Amino acid sequence: MSCKVQAFKMLTSARKKLMKNLKDLQRDPHPPPGISAAPEENNILLWNAVINGPEDTPWSGGTFKLTLRFAEDYPFYAPKVRFVSRMFHPNIYEDGRICLDILEDQWTPGLSRVESILISIQSLLCDANPDSPVNSEAARLFSENKREYNRRVREIVEQSQAVV
Repeated sequence: MSCKVQAFKMLTSARKKLMKNLKDLQRDPHPPPGISAAPEENNILLWNAVINGPEDTPWSGGTFKLTLRFAEDYPFYAPKVRFVSRMFHPNIYEDGRICLDILEDQWTPGLSRVESILISIQSLLCDANPDSPVNSEAARLFSENKREYNRRVREIVEQSQAVV
């Protein structure tokens, strides 16, 4: 098989997988609560998503925007996921990139459903890993001063409500 044919199959495979995922999301009578996602109008490889903060957590009431950028080699490689909304979290970089094992070294093609990715990110909000921080200030407050950490999170939640 030539390289051109192989590349075309990969391109087709990624786009077909994303189209199927979109159809499944649209048909789901019980979508995951607090999560929504859809591709850009003319680009199935670029998705916009919204995650609501989990109830009964400091993130509750927040509405956080993200982008998911898929490559032609998807689902063999994880998408590049980034919060567009401002965040304050031990495992989220200031520029919105997310430090999460399933988006890095623990990615498998079986995790490729968009809603599964977003559910994992939503869970990360209240299940921070301060031992592997990318935001040292958030990690320090999370570990040493939970009250101040929660206050800062509530500020982010209020800002997210003003933007929506």
